Amino acid sequence: MSGAAPVALWVEALVAVLLLTSAFFVLTAAWGVVRLKDFFQRMHPPALAYTWAAWCVTFACIIYFSAQSQSLVLHTWIIIILLSITAPITTVLLARAALFRFRQAGRADMPPRLQPAQPEAPAGGASRGGPEGEE
Repeated sequence: MSGAAPVALWVEALVAVLLLTSAFFVLTAAWGVVRLKDFFQRMHPPALAYTWAAWCVTFACIIYFSAQSQSLVLHTWIIIILLSITAPITTVLLARAALFRFRQAGRADMPPRLQPAQPEAPAGGASRGGPEGEE
């Protein structure tokens, strides 16, 4: 390497534990995707477990590179902050899109809309209570 300080054994052990914990979270998410029956159930484990796995990898990077350079290295915080912001938003958007598609397909097991459908406009193009519709 190019003049990097050697890393202590306890730091390497801690980084290894964090990376193995990350692998455990990813395997748990994959198991949840395979085992669960419904689309909405399948999207929950990856959203949580992948975020926790990314946090473990981020902590491992911060610890390792901070110990290697003998100063605090926080560049990886940017990645995890953006991931923590975008992962829940993406999950909500996927859930809403799936709910819309399932309702359009006529699946009876979907919850009803939160707002009732708007009433149809009267025939003839006249608006309600407008001056054009009055006689």
